[in-house]
Amino acid sequence: MKIAIISSEFGEAAKAAARLRSHYPVVGTREAEVIVALGGDGFMLQTLHAYMNQNVPIFGMNKGTVGFLMNEYNEEGLIERIKAATNFTIHPLRMRATTCDGETIEYMAVNEVSLLRETRQAAKIRVSIDGTERIPELVGDGILVATPAGSTAYNLSANGPIIPLGADLMALTPLAAFRPRRWRGALLPHNVSVELVVMDPSKRPVSAVADMHEVRDVRKVVVEEARDIRINLLFDSEHNLAERIFGEQFVH
Repeated sequence: MKIAIISSEFGEAAKAAARLRSHYPVVGTREAEVIVALGGDGFMLQTLHAYMNQNVPIFGMNKGTVGFLMNEYNEEGLIERIKAATNFTIHPLRMRATTCDGETIEYMAVNEVSLLRETRQAAKIRVSIDGTERIPELVGDGILVATPAGSTAYNLSANGPIIPLGADLMALTPLAAFRPRRWRGALLPHNVSVELVVMDPSKRPVSAVADMHEVRDVRKVVVEEARDIRINLLFDSEHNLAERIFGEQFVH
């Protein structure tokens, strides 16, 4: 098995990567059949974006803080662990953001696409699903669209629903909405197109963020699941990602 070992540049992750490279034969990421990523969830998110189009499985080991997307770090039996690991395939979101200058910019999001007000003025956003207007005017800090894998991240902090893997759903969650006053969000089929139009963008400017990629001063954002892109994550059987996400619903 051809493995590549990558890590965040500093701290324990870099030291652990050096030790692993001395224990196992490694190749470059372009030749790898599996990429082993050492760090925390932030580094894993960077890794997924960097190798999204390479179609190579990624096995993460936690050398960060939370490590929700990572397996436990252990230097022993790495090849055997990878061979016995369970594969989870996820599809990112494709964000197409059109700026006030008319430029269209595309980014992918593993966790969520969020629209956020840039100033003290509340954002005003029109929400349409598959061409049908659902909310004429959402007033608040913004709105986000989350994947099942990302539903336990920013979406959960915004009181959005946790979505089990394999549910074929996306979460549409408002951010500190003032109007509609009692709307708490929606669960959407995974294959719909979400169009978010910023109303009065010159007075109420809004940024669009796909994971860590930001586009400022947008006037329209379209979000769809990218079914043409497959991200394969490998997990130890005792670190079942689907179970971890499902179990988050019962944490108290």
